[in-house]
Amino acid sequence: MKKVIVVLTVFVLFSCGAKKTSDSGSKILYEVLTEQTDGGGNIKFFEILSEPNEIMMLQNDPLLKDKMKHDDISTSNYVILNMGEKSTGGYSIGVDKVEETDKNIIITVKENAPAKDAMLMQVITYPYTVVKIHSKKEIIIK
Repeated sequence: MKKVIVVLTVFVLFSCGAKKTSDSGSKILYEVLTEQTDGGGNIKFFEILSEPNEIMMLQNDPLLKDKMKHDDISTSNYVILNMGEKSTGGYSIGVDKVEETDKNIIITVKENAPAKDAMLMQVITYPYTVVKIHSKKEIIIK
């Protein structure tokens, strides 16, 4: 019985130990702040917000105000990915991958459509996503 308790204690101590991070000191390049199925614009567009006055409008959004810090304005860019008007539910838009080069950040966008045989509500939706890029480099969207 004592051996079982010792083994369990050792297991718990090792499982709660410090974790190594991948790449010594690397930081996260991007963060998805919100991904909504409704609330975007009528047309498909991708907008890059890099100026302080543009970013300030995001801080007024109730979904985003708790996720943004004042210091982010000078250190981050924001990207709004808007899918446009869709006639049914089930659509979404997001980030497939983000790559950093010497001069810029390349964002690959992924548009998701509902399955062909899925039962969907016939409702107009406006899917959009807001992404924070932890860099002030030029952004290229694919």
